[in-house]
Amino acid sequence: MNDFEIREVHIEDAERLVEIYSYYVLNTAVSFEYDVPSVDEFKERIRHTKEKYPYLVCLKDNRIIGYVYAGPYSTREAYSWTVSTSIYIDKEYRRCGAGSMLYKALEEELKIRGIINLLAGVAYIDEEDEYLSHDSYKFHLREGYSEVAHMVSVGKKFDRWYDLMWFQKKV
Repeated sequence: MNDFEIREVHIEDAERLVEIYSYYVLNTAVSFEYDVPSVDEFKERIRHTKEKYPYLVCLKDNRIIGYVYAGPYSTREAYSWTVSTSIYIDKEYRRCGAGSMLYKALEEELKIRGIINLLAGVAYIDEEDEYLSHDSYKFHLREGYSEVAHMVSVGKKFDRWYDLMWFQKKV
């Protein structure tokens, strides 16, 4: 895995991040968004996130193959030590270790900032279908997250209902 590099995101990375994310929006229930955000909208999302939280990319051979970021779980002050995390890996590079590397780097950055509670929302369906596997569910368990909530049929995409599970990890 020495050929992977983790670095902070740059605004100029937005186009590549949209390419990665668009697969999940258009072809899966991993993201509950229906429309792929524009590059300009993604640039704004990056700017907004970087004001307070880490946003990292993973490169292989100088090409971005995945990204991870944290955001506020809630705007109330008492939640200042808790974040929501999101991670996306290029569909051609899944299961190569990049996700684990990104999460580890994110956790290190968050610890420096005094953030100790990580929450991850994961789309779920009892029986896998062509739009959603159990990969994200299994990934979060492998990364040390614990299931803390299971909301049934809260997201509708591709004319099907999907559950949302919340996972938590203390760092």
